[in-house]
Amino acid sequence: MSLVDREKAKLLNRTKRIRGQMESVERKLGAEDHDCAEVLMLLAAVRGGINGLMAEVLEDHIRLHLLQDGHAPVTPDLGEDLIDLVRAYLK
Repeated sequence: MSLVDREKAKLLNRTKRIRGQMESVERKLGAEDHDCAEVLMLLAAVRGGINGLMAEVLEDHIRLHLLQDGHAPVTPDLGEDLIDLVRAYLK
């Protein structure tokens, strides 16, 4: 399995985990006596999962397209700074 395939599988697994979390939210909301606090905790987990997925995709994009292609004037240090900034923003 190539690095790209492993990265793709990792991202797909993240989306499946997020889908499972959303299904849990849906089940909780469909229950007769759902607890709002529990729903909010589930939604926070979903938001965290989506933010993590977004950070991973952005990091991959920066590494694969901005730092390696040579098409943009982005130095490796600037690329790493950009990745750190994105990760901090999405936390």
